[in-house]
Amino acid sequence: MTTNNLSRRNLLKYSAGAIATGVVTVGVGSNLVIAQETPKDELNPDKALQELIDGNDRFVFTKRKNPHQNLTRLHEVAKGQKPFASILGCADSRVPSEIIFDQGLGDLFVCRIAGNIATAEEIGSLEFGSLILGSKIIMVVGHKRCGAVQAAIKGSPVPGQIGSLIEAIRPSVESSKEQSGDKTENVCKANILAQVAKLKSSTVLSELIKAEKLKIVGGYYDLDNGKISLVS
Repeated sequence: MTTNNLSRRNLLKYSAGAIATGVVTVGVGSNLVIAQETPKDELNPDKALQELIDGNDRFVFTKRKNPHQNLTRLHEVAKGQKPFASILGCADSRVPSEIIFDQGLGDLFVCRIAGNIATAEEIGSLEFGSLILGSKIIMVVGHKRCGAVQAAIKGSPVPGQIGSLIEAIRPSVESSKEQSGDKTENVCKANILAQVAKLKSSTVLSELIKAEKLKIVGGYYDLDNGKISLVS
């Protein structure tokens, strides 16, 4: 096909096909440069983390792309999943992972529980997400004014199984009690780090980390501005 025969319709068809396959074409003078975008599920741990950070930046600055949220993607992931990242997050309704990281169907393997604590079941799920599904990054996400953390600080009796959540967070209340500043934020960040350490103690996950196939990090979500900050 010559340049003269490259109609607007054919150009649009070609561009759509290139986008669908992850190929980006850039014209440089008379030459055509073709760059291949790495699929998310093939990212290394560092780039997977950066993808999360970039997505959160888009959310914060109202520049969301809403990727992988159409019927094409729905049908694609119906056949199987290859999430590039896993999230251990709080069950709080104000912290939906796919929205705050600007991701879509099949991108994130998400485990949510009040207080973002790493129970045996959560650890097993995240082991599956990394070892079997190939997730390259696990982020433990706690958040500002977490109700579970506030309850653990208060220490009052609670009904039913809620107490099991409080007990899991209580060590972080003790470990951070000498810190200055906002007590709830201090405990929340201490709890994030405690859950990161607990995940890293998993034999399955630690072996993936040693093989440089996985990273586990902590993130603190600000309810007021939507920003995720890394906790270390």
